[in-house]
Amino acid sequence: MRISDEKLRSDRLVFYEQDVGRLDGELDGFLEFAGARCALLVDREGHLVTRRGDSAGSNMEALSALMAGSFAATREIAHILGEEAFTTLSHQGAHQSIQVSIVGERTLLAVVWDERSNLGLVRFYAQETTKRLERIFTDIAERPPGENDHIQLAEGYSGEAAAVLDELF
Repeated sequence: MRISDEKLRSDRLVFYEQDVGRLDGELDGFLEFAGARCALLVDREGHLVTRRGDSAGSNMEALSALMAGSFAATREIAHILGEEAFTTLSHQGAHQSIQVSIVGERTLLAVVWDERSNLGLVRFYAQETTKRLERIFTDIAERPPGENDHIQLAEGYSGEAAAVLDELF
């Protein structure tokens, strides 16, 4: 079964190097102002889109998947309580804390901070950053099909990808 490019684009955003550069720039600015340790963009399926700042742990992929699952569970709690959704989820620990906010329809912004910052600063700057990220995601989603058709995979990519998959399985 062949899936059309349009169907694939509507189901999942496609990120190019310049897109990730714009996202990283926003996250870098956010980290500087908020004094947070790490910022991650995660799609709602739990895939890490990009990360900036200090590592929030040794397994970022697992952290991303767990945050997406936690946010999905929170969405169901909101429905039970008669809310359409909760837009922000926070967990505060003795040494590190995390806030997860929805960005648009498909992405989560997760912020890890420690004693160098606080929930008020993180929440304040995350609200503005979320709006700016939403504008970037809108630009990406509205990009005309074929605009980046000139971008080619590196020579030997297929062989290298096949070798990596062989090692995994």
